[in-house]
Amino acid sequence: ATHHFLSADDRDAIESALVTEYLPHVRVTVAEIDGRPVGFAGTAEGRLEMLFVHDAVRGRGIGSALLANAIEEQSVTALDVNEQNPEAVAFYIRKGFTVAGRSPRDDAGRPYPILHLTLAGE
Repeated sequence: ATHHFLSADDRDAIESALVTEYLPHVRVTVAEIDGRPVGFAGTAEGRLEMLFVHDAVRGRGIGSALLANAIEEQSVTALDVNEQNPEAVAFYIRKGFTVAGRSPRDDAGRPYPILHLTLAGE
């Protein structure tokens, strides 16, 4: 719901790579409500590599709890976020991150600008 800027082909390519290319390289923390997964965070080497919350439960503190856990338990101090996802950018800024840089393309070379954020004071 927050990545409406992706083309359908790019969304499909990213989704198909999640299990084989992305998830094996991160520590995954899952948030649940009544035993049902509603969000997850993936971290690696002090970086938040992914954070997703199901659209039906956004705004209920799940993303905040996942991020707090990543910072406290996995020493996260940096992350990248799509510039075209203003809600996510604002979320991370509210949580104490600042923009440290920008790339005009994502790590796969697609035309989606990336903001590089670091935790203030780090």
